[in-house]
Amino acid sequence: MLELFGDNLVDLMYRGGVVMWPLLAMSVIGVTLCIERLWFWSTNNRPGRHDDLQRLARLLRDGEHDKAIQQVNNDRSVYGRLVLRLLDEPISEALVVDVVESQRPRLERFMPTLSTIITAAPMLGILGTVLGIISSFEVIGQAGSAGDPSLVSQGIAEALLTTATGLIVALLILIPYNLFRSQVDRTLGRIEMLVAAIEGPKTIVKSKD
Repeated sequence: MLELFGDNLVDLMYRGGVVMWPLLAMSVIGVTLCIERLWFWSTNNRPGRHDDLQRLARLLRDGEHDKAIQQVNNDRSVYGRLVLRLLDEPISEALVVDVVESQRPRLERFMPTLSTIITAAPMLGILGTVLGIISSFEVIGQAGSAGDPSLVSQGIAEALLTTATGLIVALLILIPYNLFRSQVDRTLGRIEMLVAAIEGPKTIVKSKD
């Protein structure tokens, strides 16, 4: 079964022309990065995370920082690291910005690469289409009306294969990319909730002085 699949894949790559190889590399890289991001988001925004963060926010609003630290002490998610660092130093606007921005690279890791694959794959497919059509016209120009139709069909097949492959690769990455983008937005919203909960009690203390 695997041998048959390998033979079919090699044949497909051969018929698609040189553009198929970078498309194959993009698909492998894209799928690998998507698997990594799926693992990351499944651990950071696992089921039940929202309820945990609501309890954590209540503790922070009530000023029960010791209990909050106990809750996140072994939490390696972006939320746990954020809360531990914010509670480790006197709260300030500069600290909040620094801590939030320090977590952003974890949230948006590999997103530019996935976005580039989504954009570049169809363009490579179009490039393959152009090369295939050029190849077909060269055959027609060299052989004239007596040319072998099978040689012309090779160029047309190359054009169609690369276009289809480029679109498939883009769609394969586009769907998880949009899901990951929605997870980034959701996580940033939850981070804002935690930051507001931490700042709340401190703001009240300052107003009484």
